[in-house]
Amino acid sequence: MMMYSYMALLMFFCGFVAFSLMRKHLLLILLSIEFMVLALYLNTFSYLSLLGNDYFFSMIFLTFSVCEGALGLSVLVSMIRSHGNDYFQGFNLLW
Repeated sequence: MMMYSYMALLMFFCGFVAFSLMRKHLLLILLSIEFMVLALYLNTFSYLSLLGNDYFFSMIFLTFSVCEGALGLSVLVSMIRSHGNDYFQGFNLLW
């Protein structure tokens, strides 16, 4: 079980490094955030299975992460329709 925790920690840090380095495109940022959320889900699932508890909280977490992914995709589609690309350099946050 500790192997899953270490793997989830490694996945989270890989996602964080990708989030830090790939700041140019919104799609790459969203993919790295989703990867970090999946790492957190794996860690939560392995922790709850270690304790022998119910997996109700993991289903709530998975539901919220799906809603977060849908919201990120809608922001991406809106940005591409309004600006024509997903570059952060061409996107002015004040307008």
